[in-house]
Amino acid sequence: MANAASGMAVHDDCKLRFLELKAKRTYRFIIFKIEEKQKQVVVEKVGEPAQSYDDFAASLPVNECRYAVYDFDFVTEENCQKSRIFFIAWSPDTSRVRSKMIYASSKDRFKRELDGIQVELQATDPTEMGLDVIRSRAG
Repeated sequence: MANAASGMAVHDDCKLRFLELKAKRTYRFIIFKIEEKQKQVVVEKVGEPAQSYDDFAASLPVNECRYAVYDFDFVTEENCQKSRIFFIAWSPDTSRVRSKMIYASSKDRFKRELDGIQVELQATDPTEMGLDVIRSRAG
């Protein structure tokens, strides 16, 4: 039997928006959604550069899985301005089992399409992707 996830397409817009975030810093974050009927990953929402981490976290649905990319700016102990591109696999405990399975099995393939991700996080509730977690993983 064929793996349902292997047929998951990635909409060109996903790669295009990611490149804009990576190269031009056009966005602070991008939230991706799997359209199960079309069997493809699409861009659900983008965040403007001025938006905060709280804006990003509030954009993730409470009961549904999503993939997200967040461009995190920080200052190192040597006082250098840096940024890290985070890939977050958001899979809340309250989401449907089928949805969790589809997102889990499609994740690696989708992530490969986005060249330039530096840190990956898996989160099942907001505390697992809090700003303190992001900070600790960025260094």
